[in-house]
Amino acid sequence: MAQAEILDLADFHSDAVAAPAVPGWFWKALLWLAIATLAVVAGSRALWAYNLPAETEKAAAVSQISPQKVAELANMNVDDHAQIMSEGLDAQQRNALIPVIGAGGMQAASFSIPATNPAEMTALRCLTQAVYYEAAVEPMPGRRAVAQVVLNRVRHPAYPNSVCGVVYQGSERRTGCQFSFTCDGSLLRQPSVRAWTEAQAVARAALAGYVEPAVGTATHYHADYVLPKWAFQLAKTSQIGRHIFYRFNGGWGKPSYFTARYAGAERIPALNLDALNERLLASEAAAVTETLVPGLTVAPSVTDRHAAADVGGRIDTTREWRLSIPDPTAASSRYRSALETTEGGAPKAAEAPAEGRAATGMQD
Repeated sequence: MAQAEILDLADFHSDAVAAPAVPGWFWKALLWLAIATLAVVAGSRALWAYNLPAETEKAAAVSQISPQKVAELANMNVDDHAQIMSEGLDAQQRNALIPVIGAGGMQAASFSIPATNPAEMTALRCLTQAVYYEAAVEPMPGRRAVAQVVLNRVRHPAYPNSVCGVVYQGSERRTGCQFSFTCDGSLLRQPSVRAWTEAQAVARAALAGYVEPAVGTATHYHADYVLPKWAFQLAKTSQIGRHIFYRFNGGWGKPSYFTARYAGAERIPALNLDALNERLLASEAAAVTETLVPGLTVAPSVTDRHAAADVGGRIDTTREWRLSIPDPTAASSRYRSALETTEGGAPKAAEAPAEGRAATGMQD
């Protein structure tokens, strides 16, 4: 559309020469022309606003997301046990009752990082980790779906705009990491070569533009054996294998909202071993607190031979009795020392140490 000509009214306000008398019809025509011009300009601006460039639309989208909302989204995870309403079979049954909305024809746009970008290899590693540790044993569509969720978040203004930023979001917190493998010690396990290679192939295809259609614009998922509170706040798009996928309701879940620009840089945070040990110890303490009940855990029997700290030859965990496993190298050295001590050319029988007998939980 050609830009409408805007009159320069400066010529009508010159005081150097007295303005000649102007007929009344001229002023009316000028007024109507000004009104028409403003209408054309306003229409052009409305059309431009409807077809916003990606950068402008991204800025508009970001301005609509308050820090409070971003914090609320960061708390929507399954790492925080306060978010879990149910687990096990009960969770599976209740998850099955939530209706599947489907992708609804809202497919995510393809995402790609040029191989010439120095950040591509780091992004590939982070996405491979997500596919491997989150879905290594899932069917292939399920692995692709996990990769799609990561890239959908990269494009959504409410989340970090890098692959590693999305994958490791919340890993620095005591609880609340978005992808549990980044903070539960999984990264300390040596990955299986075959499964890692397959996960890498899925990640490479996703970074080259492959789109998994089954999940659409999904930004969340969880295993079907847990039921988080936020499952009722989102639209359930599909279930693939053991994972259930969700997208935002309303405009936030539409493809036109996924306009955030890729940062172009990637960084994998260093693993904080102290924080990891603290988390693991806290989890272990919580498990013991939940499972131990004061009193005998095993009913005693008069026919059993047992020590004072044991019940029926079996450990009573409520008495804080713990099995002591001797160091195999130390036990071997004592055994060799006993063999070397001979009497009349025959090996001298070694007497078992007192603590060794007590460790068996048996009496003579």
